[in-house]
Amino acid sequence: MKLTKRTVLITGGSAGIGLAFALKFAELGNEVIVTGRRQPVLDQVKAKHPKLHTIRSDVADSAQIAALAARVKSDFPGLDVLVNNAGISRYRNLKASTADLSELMVEMDVNVGGVLRMTSAFTDMLTANKGTLINISSGLAFVPLPCLPIYCATKAAIHSYTQSLRFQFEDSGVEIIEIMPPAVKTDMTADLSEGDGITLITTDELVKLSFASLRTGALEIHPGQSRQLALMRRVAPDFINRQLWKVSRKLVPVEVGQRG
Repeated sequence: MKLTKRTVLITGGSAGIGLAFALKFAELGNEVIVTGRRQPVLDQVKAKHPKLHTIRSDVADSAQIAALAARVKSDFPGLDVLVNNAGISRYRNLKASTADLSELMVEMDVNVGGVLRMTSAFTDMLTANKGTLINISSGLAFVPLPCLPIYCATKAAIHSYTQSLRFQFEDSGVEIIEIMPPAVKTDMTADLSEGDGITLITTDELVKLSFASLRTGALEIHPGQSRQLALMRRVAPDFINRQLWKVSRKLVPVEVGQRG
Protein backbone atom coordinates (compact mmCIF):
# COMPACT_ATOMS: atom_id res chain seq x y z
CA MET A 1 0.00 0.00 0.00
CA LYS A 2 1.19 3.48 -0.79
CA LEU A 3 1.37 5.29 2.55
CA THR A 4 2.04 8.90 1.56
CA LYS A 5 0.21 11.66 -0.32
CA ARG A 6 -3.19 10.11 0.33
CA THR A 7 -6.49 11.47 1.62
CA VAL A 8 -7.66 9.17 4.41
CA LEU A 9 -11.03 8.87 6.15
CA ILE A 10 -11.14 6.86 9.40
CA THR A 11 -14.39 6.03 11.18
CA GLY A 12 -14.27 5.86 14.95
CA GLY A 13 -11.12 7.94 14.75
CA SER A 14 -11.52 10.07 17.86
CA ALA A 15 -9.93 7.57 20.25
CA GLY A 16 -8.18 4.21 20.60
CA ILE A 17 -7.08 2.32 17.52
CA GLY A 18 -8.72 4.75 15.11
CA LEU A 19 -6.93 7.79 16.51
CA ALA A 20 -3.61 5.95 16.62
CA PHE A 21 -3.92 5.11 12.92
CA ALA A 22 -5.02 8.65 12.14
CA LEU A 23 -1.97 10.16 13.81
CA LYS A 24 0.38 7.79 11.98
CA PHE A 25 -1.16 8.58 8.61
CA ALA A 26 -0.91 12.30 9.40
CA GLU A 27 2.71 11.89 10.50
CA LEU A 28 3.46 10.43 7.06
CA GLY A 29 2.12 13.56 5.38
CA ASN A 30 -1.37 12.41 4.46
CA GLU A 31 -4.56 14.46 4.74
CA VAL A 32 -6.63 12.72 7.41
CA ILE A 33 -10.32 12.97 8.29
CA VAL A 34 -11.68 11.26 11.40
CA THR A 35 -15.29 10.68 12.35
CA GLY A 36 -16.94 9.90 15.66
CA ARG A 37 -20.31 10.10 17.40
CA ARG A 38 -19.38 12.54 20.18
CA GLN A 39 -18.76 16.17 19.20
CA PRO A 40 -17.03 17.14 22.49
CA VAL A 41 -14.49 14.33 21.99
CA LEU A 42 -13.93 15.38 18.39
CA ASP A 43 -13.40 18.96 19.56
CA GLN A 44 -10.74 17.77 22.01
CA VAL A 45 -9.03 15.79 19.25
CA LYS A 46 -9.04 18.80 16.94
CA ALA A 47 -7.62 21.06 19.64
CA LYS A 48 -4.80 18.62 20.38
CA HIS A 49 -4.15 17.56 16.78
CA PRO A 50 -5.11 20.54 14.58
CA LYS A 51 -3.90 18.87 11.37
CA LEU A 52 -6.69 16.31 11.62
CA HIS A 53 -10.07 17.09 10.08
CA THR A 54 -12.96 16.04 12.32
CA ILE A 55 -16.56 15.36 11.29
CA ARG A 56 -19.32 14.12 13.56
CA SER A 57 -20.96 11.05 12.02
CA ASP A 58 -22.50 7.83 13.34
CA VAL A 59 -21.93 4.74 11.18
CA ALA A 60 -25.18 3.23 12.51
CA ASP A 61 -27.19 6.11 11.00
CA SER A 62 -27.77 5.87 7.24
CA ALA A 63 -28.76 9.52 6.94
CA GLN A 64 -25.58 10.67 8.67
CA ILE A 65 -23.48 8.49 6.38
CA ALA A 66 -25.19 9.95 3.32
CA ALA A 67 -24.50 13.47 4.62
CA LEU A 68 -20.88 12.53 5.36
CA ALA A 69 -20.39 11.15 1.85
CA ALA A 70 -21.84 14.31 0.29
CA ARG A 71 -19.57 16.51 2.40
CA VAL A 72 -16.44 14.48 1.68
CA LYS A 73 -17.17 14.43 -2.06
CA SER A 74 -17.47 18.21 -1.95
CA ASP A 75 -14.60 19.08 0.41
CA PHE A 76 -12.19 16.18 -0.17
CA PRO A 77 -12.71 14.97 -3.77
CA GLY A 78 -9.33 13.24 -3.75
CA LEU A 79 -10.34 10.81 -0.99
CA ASP A 80 -8.60 7.53 -1.78
CA VAL A 81 -8.36 5.66 1.54
CA LEU A 82 -11.30 4.56 3.69
CA VAL A 83 -10.58 2.88 7.02
CA ASN A 84 -13.66 1.19 8.49
CA ASN A 85 -12.64 1.14 12.14
CA ALA A 86 -15.69 2.15 14.22
CA GLY A 87 -16.90 -0.59 16.52
CA ILE A 88 -18.50 -1.34 19.87
CA SER A 89 -18.68 -4.38 22.13
CA ARG A 90 -21.11 -5.66 24.72
CA TYR A 91 -20.67 -8.32 27.37
CA ARG A 92 -23.51 -10.80 26.90
CA ASN A 93 -25.09 -13.57 28.92
CA LEU A 94 -26.70 -15.66 26.18
CA LYS A 95 -28.70 -17.66 28.71
CA ALA A 96 -30.49 -14.56 30.01
CA SER A 97 -33.47 -13.27 28.06
CA THR A 98 -33.96 -9.56 27.54
CA ALA A 99 -37.05 -7.44 27.10
CA ASP A 100 -35.18 -5.05 24.79
CA LEU A 101 -34.80 -7.23 21.72
CA SER A 102 -33.69 -4.30 19.54
CA GLU A 103 -30.66 -3.76 21.79
CA LEU A 104 -29.41 -7.20 20.77
CA MET A 105 -28.69 -5.77 17.32
CA VAL A 106 -26.61 -2.77 18.37
CA GLU A 107 -23.25 -4.44 17.70
CA MET A 108 -24.51 -5.72 14.35
CA ASP A 109 -25.75 -2.24 13.41
CA VAL A 110 -22.41 -0.58 14.17
CA ASN A 111 -19.79 -3.25 13.52
CA VAL A 112 -21.34 -4.86 10.46
CA GLY A 113 -23.97 -2.41 9.25
CA GLY A 114 -21.56 0.49 9.60
CA VAL A 115 -18.96 -1.21 7.42
CA LEU A 116 -21.53 -2.13 4.78
CA ARG A 117 -23.04 1.36 4.70
CA MET A 118 -19.73 3.21 4.62
CA THR A 119 -18.26 0.95 1.97
CA SER A 120 -21.27 1.38 -0.29
CA ALA A 121 -21.42 5.14 0.26
CA PHE A 122 -17.77 5.61 -0.75
CA THR A 123 -17.37 2.91 -3.41
CA ASP A 124 -17.65 5.39 -6.27
CA MET A 125 -14.94 7.66 -4.83
CA LEU A 126 -12.58 4.79 -4.11
CA THR A 127 -13.09 3.38 -7.59
CA ALA A 128 -12.65 6.73 -9.32
CA ASN A 129 -9.48 7.46 -7.35
CA LYS A 130 -8.06 3.89 -7.53
CA GLY A 131 -8.08 3.89 -3.77
CA THR A 132 -7.66 1.59 -0.79
CA LEU A 133 -10.29 0.19 1.55
CA ILE A 134 -9.10 -1.02 4.96
CA ASN A 135 -11.45 -2.96 7.21
CA ILE A 136 -10.42 -3.32 10.84
CA SER A 137 -11.77 -6.64 12.07
CA SER A 138 -10.12 -8.70 14.85
CA GLY A 139 -8.15 -11.81 15.62
CA LEU A 140 -11.41 -12.85 17.30
CA ALA A 141 -12.84 -13.39 13.83
CA PHE A 142 -11.02 -16.73 13.99
CA VAL A 143 -11.88 -17.81 17.53
CA PRO A 144 -14.57 -16.40 19.84
CA LEU A 145 -14.05 -14.79 23.21
CA PRO A 146 -17.33 -16.10 24.66
CA CYS A 147 -18.01 -13.14 26.95
CA LEU A 148 -18.31 -11.02 23.77
CA PRO A 149 -20.29 -13.44 21.59
CA ILE A 150 -22.04 -11.01 19.25
CA TYR A 151 -18.97 -8.79 18.93
CA CYS A 152 -16.89 -11.80 17.83
CA ALA A 153 -19.60 -12.83 15.38
CA THR A 154 -19.53 -9.35 13.83
CA LYS A 155 -15.78 -9.60 13.30
CA ALA A 156 -16.13 -13.02 11.67
CA ALA A 157 -18.76 -11.47 9.39
CA ILE A 158 -16.42 -8.62 8.42
CA HIS A 159 -13.64 -11.11 7.68
CA SER A 160 -15.91 -13.02 5.29
CA TYR A 161 -17.30 -9.81 3.76
CA THR A 162 -13.81 -8.45 3.14
CA GLN A 163 -12.82 -11.60 1.28
CA SER A 164 -15.85 -11.22 -0.99
CA LEU A 165 -15.03 -7.55 -1.54
CA ARG A 166 -11.52 -8.50 -2.61
CA PHE A 167 -12.85 -10.82 -5.31
CA GLN A 168 -15.49 -8.42 -6.60
CA PHE A 169 -13.08 -5.48 -6.73
CA GLU A 170 -10.14 -7.39 -8.22
CA ASP A 171 -10.42 -5.66 -11.63
CA SER A 172 -11.37 -2.23 -10.29
CA GLY A 173 -8.00 -0.92 -9.17
CA VAL A 174 -9.26 -0.69 -5.57
CA GLU A 175 -7.03 -2.32 -2.98
CA ILE A 176 -8.91 -4.26 -0.26
CA ILE A 177 -7.04 -4.75 3.04
CA GLU A 178 -8.06 -6.31 6.33
CA ILE A 179 -6.24 -5.65 9.59
CA MET A 180 -7.07 -8.13 12.36
CA PRO A 181 -5.78 -6.70 15.67
CA PRO A 182 -5.18 -8.81 18.77
CA ALA A 183 -6.24 -7.56 22.20
CA VAL A 184 -5.16 -3.91 22.36
CA LYS A 185 -4.94 -1.68 25.44
CA THR A 186 -7.89 0.67 24.93
CA ASP A 187 -11.03 1.59 26.88
CA MET A 188 -12.77 -1.32 25.15
CA THR A 189 -10.43 -3.85 26.78
CA ALA A 190 -10.20 -2.23 30.21
CA ASP A 191 -11.72 -5.28 31.89
CA LEU A 192 -9.37 -7.79 30.29
CA SER A 193 -6.27 -8.78 32.21
CA GLU A 194 -3.16 -10.36 30.82
CA GLY A 195 -2.47 -13.97 31.57
CA ASP A 196 -3.84 -17.38 30.68
CA GLY A 197 -2.57 -16.87 27.15
CA ILE A 198 -3.85 -13.32 26.55
CA THR A 199 -1.34 -10.57 25.82
CA LEU A 200 -2.43 -6.94 25.45
CA ILE A 201 -0.43 -4.68 23.15
CA THR A 202 -0.47 -0.89 23.00
CA THR A 203 -1.96 1.10 20.16
CA ASP A 204 1.57 2.24 19.28
CA GLU A 205 2.69 -1.38 18.95
CA LEU A 206 -0.35 -2.19 16.82
CA VAL A 207 0.33 0.73 14.49
CA LYS A 208 4.01 -0.19 14.17
CA LEU A 209 3.25 -3.81 13.29
CA SER A 210 0.38 -2.91 10.96
CA PHE A 211 2.28 -0.28 9.01
CA ALA A 212 5.26 -2.61 8.62
CA SER A 213 2.91 -5.10 6.94
CA LEU A 214 1.18 -2.41 4.88
CA ARG A 215 4.55 -1.40 3.46
CA THR A 216 5.08 -4.95 2.19
CA GLY A 217 1.79 -4.95 0.30
CA ALA A 218 0.06 -7.46 2.60
CA LEU A 219 -3.70 -7.62 2.15
CA GLU A 220 -4.58 -9.59 5.31
CA ILE A 221 -2.61 -8.46 8.34
CA HIS A 222 -2.40 -10.39 11.63
CA PRO A 223 -0.43 -8.25 14.09
CA GLY A 224 0.92 -9.81 17.27
CA GLN A 225 -1.15 -12.52 18.88
CA SER A 226 -3.70 -12.54 16.03
CA ARG A 227 -1.30 -14.67 14.04
CA GLN A 228 -1.21 -17.20 16.85
CA LEU A 229 -5.00 -17.26 17.07
CA ALA A 230 -5.26 -17.96 13.35
CA LEU A 231 -2.72 -20.77 13.67
CA MET A 232 -4.37 -22.30 16.73
CA ARG A 233 -7.73 -22.20 14.99
CA ARG A 234 -6.25 -24.54 12.38
CA VAL A 235 -4.11 -26.86 14.49
CA ALA A 236 -5.90 -27.02 17.87
CA PRO A 237 -9.36 -25.41 17.69
CA ASP A 238 -10.79 -27.22 20.71
CA PHE A 239 -7.86 -26.19 22.89
CA ILE A 240 -7.87 -22.49 21.95
CA ASN A 241 -11.66 -22.22 22.21
CA ARG A 242 -11.64 -23.77 25.67
CA GLN A 243 -8.73 -21.57 26.76
CA LEU A 244 -10.53 -18.38 25.73
CA TRP A 245 -13.66 -19.54 27.51
CA LYS A 246 -11.60 -20.10 30.66
CA VAL A 247 -10.15 -16.59 30.42
CA SER A 248 -13.44 -14.83 29.70
CA ARG A 249 -15.97 -16.81 31.75
CA LYS A 250 -15.73 -14.44 34.72
CA LEU A 251 -16.71 -11.53 32.47
CA VAL A 252 -20.06 -12.99 31.44
CA PRO A 253 -22.64 -10.93 33.33
CA VAL A 254 -25.10 -12.65 35.64
CA GLU A 255 -27.74 -10.56 33.92
CA VAL A 256 -27.56 -8.89 30.55
CA GLY A 257 -24.86 -6.20 30.73
CA GLN A 258 -23.15 -4.00 28.27
CA ARG A 259 -20.10 -1.98 27.51
CA GLY A 260 -18.59 -0.02 24.67
